[in-house]
Amino acid sequence: MDRYERIFALHHRLKDARYPVSGPVLEAELGCSRATLYRDVGFLRDVLQAPLLSTDAGFFYDRLQADKFELPGLWFNSDELHALLATHELLNRSGADVLGGALEPLRERIDALLADQHDGKRLPIERIRVIGSYTRKRDEAVFRTVAGSVLERKRLHFEYTARSTDQATLRTVSPQRLTHYRDNWYLDAFDHEREALRSFSVDRISRAQVLKEAARDVPEQELSDLLSDSYGIFSGRARQTASIVFSAEAARWVADEHWHSRQQGRYLEDGSYELKVPYSNPRELLMDVLRYGADARIIEPISLRELAKSKLQLALAQYQD
Repeated sequence: MDRYERIFALHHRLKDARYPVSGPVLEAELGCSRATLYRDVGFLRDVLQAPLLSTDAGFFYDRLQADKFELPGLWFNSDELHALLATHELLNRSGADVLGGALEPLRERIDALLADQHDGKRLPIERIRVIGSYTRKRDEAVFRTVAGSVLERKRLHFEYTARSTDQATLRTVSPQRLTHYRDNWYLDAFDHEREALRSFSVDRISRAQVLKEAARDVPEQELSDLLSDSYGIFSGRARQTASIVFSAEAARWVADEHWHSRQQGRYLEDGSYELKVPYSNPRELLMDVLRYGADARIIEPISLRELAKSKLQLALAQYQD
């Protein structure tokens, strides 16, 4: 039990006690020496201003003030502080550092608390290594505005430049949720002009402004049906189910991968692995299947199989002189 855990336990032990608690009893419960107990008592009483009194019988709280006293601020033990710091580092190193500026004071405070618990030594948090992939540049101010509208349940107005057309359009939406998918952020929202749910890549949003009007809430089931029913980030209800067979070599990885909440998989007699996933827009599904190269073969539907053949033939043509 570290110092903060002992003080937390000591505080609650004395607050709940109806009679003075002796030093030996506290030493046994806290697992500390007499000298350590007296240092913790002094810190609790003199620094944290707890209504802590003592007599020959032991230590106790002044009953007239005990109900009004609580430990100040957030109170975490070492494990919780480590988890917070690791989470901060994970966000920072995964490319999801859009809140880095806002969270830095919290990180500094956590660093200070942990150093206090480890005799002033800094923890080597850089030993937590996260390698992001395909991350995109993000505007921190835009992200904060978008996230704020989601949490405050306010409508959002912004300019959106679609990758497919590279044309900017003005949108007024009711934000529903933020989705972090494959190292990038997406805003799921109800588009008021189009009267439909849409997903917007946050890195393509600019000039974002939170409006005064309350956001229109879409039921969670409707969100899931329209935005999570099919494979990948591209929205739409699943129209078809793809059947892909992976070689025995690739099966060792694919069998443990989560492709979709409604996927179905089974090993075949020759050791290969058949995976079935629902999809609407084939674009992302094809990208994921084709990265397995010759270890993946689309069985059905025929239209998806032919599309894959076409893409592979075009790729091959790039290498033919």
